[in-house]
Amino acid sequence: MFTGIIETLGTITALEKDQENLHITVSSSLTQELKIDQSVAHNGVCLTVVAIQDNQYTVTAIQETLLKTNLGDWKVGDKVNLERAMKLGDRLDGHIVQGHVDQIGLCKEIKEAQGSWYFTFEYDTSLSNITIEKGSITVNGTSLTVVDSKENEFSVAIIPYTYEHTNFHTFEIGTKINLEFDVVGKYVSRLYGLHKG
Repeated sequence: MFTGIIETLGTITALEKDQENLHITVSSSLTQELKIDQSVAHNGVCLTVVAIQDNQYTVTAIQETLLKTNLGDWKVGDKVNLERAMKLGDRLDGHIVQGHVDQIGLCKEIKEAQGSWYFTFEYDTSLSNITIEKGSITVNGTSLTVVDSKENEFSVAIIPYTYEHTNFHTFEIGTKINLEFDVVGKYVSRLYGLHKG
């Protein structure tokens, strides 16, 4: 379980294909505090630490994860948002995030607005995911509030701190991002669909 409050950025230092799996090595300031078998969210994707050496650690993504996220597009040198699993009793500063990406979205528009930024993302609605204005959304693992919601797109406002301390500053039009929709919203949508039919 995560909160969507990014702790730091990591840098991809190696990518190794092993049959259908991808071993991802990351350099991070968090490495010395990690343990084997620990869960870490990478751009919102919960992955297990399988090796640690010096300031680098390795996680493994299976084919299912590669198909549903943007991990398959990662390159050596890419910056990724990192968050360790939350501790029982910690404050929940973001929202409840599972680290299970629902689908990929695309950055459609970026607007600077007197010190902050507005990002608009589009997504495929055939998977029945929804957003609502003032609801929660996780973009590349970052807990955000939806400021504008439409049928297949939504916008979020990014403050300077978030812009600088996450990989939002690397986004361009067309950048693929990982989306995890609000877990409560997913249950409500599912229940509504069951009762409707």
